[in-house]
Amino acid sequence: MVGVGNTDALNRGVIILRLSYSLLLRRNPSAGLLFIQILGVVLYPLMESSPTGRAIFGVFGLVVLAVALWVVRRGPWLTWLGVTLALPVVVLSVISIVTPRPELVTLTAALEAAFYFYAAGSLISYMLHDWNVAPDELFAAGATFTLLAWAFAYLFVVCQGLQPGSFGSGADGPGLRSWTELLYLSVAVLSSVGLSDILPVTPMARALIMLESFAGIMYIALVVSRLITLAGSGRRDRPQS
Repeated sequence: MVGVGNTDALNRGVIILRLSYSLLLRRNPSAGLLFIQILGVVLYPLMESSPTGRAIFGVFGLVVLAVALWVVRRGPWLTWLGVTLALPVVVLSVISIVTPRPELVTLTAALEAAFYFYAAGSLISYMLHDWNVAPDELFAAGATFTLLAWAFAYLFVVCQGLQPGSFGSGADGPGLRSWTELLYLSVAVLSSVGLSDILPVTPMARALIMLESFAGIMYIALVVSRLITLAGSGRRDRPQS
């Protein structure tokens, strides 16, 4: 009887935990997007070195796409535009998973870049639509950063596809860079850290790097600083208990 009681208590605990996580994601969907993007950073290097891993990479990309679409529907931007951008990506991604076609990589990356820029713009509009800072908007600040980083990384893929050798490495010079390498470069540039051994070689690649540097600085200066200021003023205005 003791064992049955412990099992029932454990089952109730699991149910409560699931309900708590479900409630958290419903109230803060941006937290789910941020989590899955960070999870992708850890998993991408493990998935891109084999055909099976690349297939899983494609499926994971569709999951990220679905979560991003679910999150941006809360924003004031038109959801149908996000669906219109996402549908071709889904179709091309499924084709690439079933029968990998290198010629579709550049086109798929261009569409994914457009969708991620749309998603980032939608979340920025969501964060700027009023003068109150909800907890989900703080998660949205981090999620938007990842969306911008992903969007520029896909632009790097497009640039590399149209102009082979656009990005080089101090170790082996110009060559075909992997997704992880381009995402690493994008995060380093967007955050203004600059700690990357991947370098732009062609004029177009350097132009994209300059645009991303500018976008990163403006995002921190205009969006994140505004959220911090509003959150701080909200705490000061809160009545003392």
